[in-house]
Amino acid sequence: MEANSSTTGPEPFRLFDEKSQSGLGFGLGFLDGPEKPPPPPPPCIEVLPSQVSSNVEFNVEPVDLNGLTLLKGRVSTKEVFGLSNSDLIPGKYEGGLKLWEGSLDLVKTLNSEIQSRQLSLTGKRVLELGCGHGLPGIFACLKGARAVHFQDFNVEVLQCLTIPNVNANIQQKLSATANNNSAEVRFFASDWNEAHLILPHVPTDDGGTKNGEAVDQAAGYDIILMAETVYSVSTLPGLYKLIKKCLRSPHGIVYLAAKKHYFGVGGGSRRFISIVEKDGVLAASLVAEVTDGSSNVREVWKLHFK
Repeated sequence: MEANSSTTGPEPFRLFDEKSQSGLGFGLGFLDGPEKPPPPPPPCIEVLPSQVSSNVEFNVEPVDLNGLTLLKGRVSTKEVFGLSNSDLIPGKYEGGLKLWEGSLDLVKTLNSEIQSRQLSLTGKRVLELGCGHGLPGIFACLKGARAVHFQDFNVEVLQCLTIPNVNANIQQKLSATANNNSAEVRFFASDWNEAHLILPHVPTDDGGTKNGEAVDQAAGYDIILMAETVYSVSTLPGLYKLIKKCLRSPHGIVYLAAKKHYFGVGGGSRRFISIVEKDGVLAASLVAEVTDGSSNVREVWKLHFK
């Protein structure tokens, strides 16, 4: 999510140049030449709030979301990863330091759903996958969720951006309202294929414990939030399997915000929804469509068990 821009708003998703025939926005070249074996997955670990990084500069600025104000953190990709001009290095860095448009679309949609009484976050277990800045999860914290767990591909993103950004938003809200009731907030680093092994509210196959904790086998997350997580075609099956493992049956809900299509790589909300519909376990409905001219069409979808 946003690292080096001087603007206060989100950046359009420019992982891949929408006008380029090659689909590459800045010459990463990972689609060119012989296919290389995938890199090893990142560590699958819980990152404690006390493990926040003190080695990088972290600043915040307000983001106005139709009258709702949240704080957006800012750190440098060069300082954290040694990358000066890249939004993504597959297997190493998945863009978590930039603030993508879908994250803000998702917060606005959640707020609208609450106002229209289509959604309540009070007392719910919430999981944000591919969290980056964590604004949707932060919104859930502020709206009374019982537990909010943040997951990202990179440990560094959690330590340098997510944790301090969550702290900044929650502390500001508590100071303004003198409200000491806060959600259980935890942070986890993993890829889609292994996240279920560490997330606390995902039932285990053998009915055992996880990280030394007893797991409620009837548990699961009431609400799963995702923004801009479906750009890579190769990861969509694994992401969908993870959702089914994590989502509480029968009333769990998934909110997905994404571009309709990510040109050059074939991913997008419609490609992901096609996987959902083919499987037949979850029903999908389009909640919002954004065509503001700043990028290709963006969508917010809601998924639930049939």
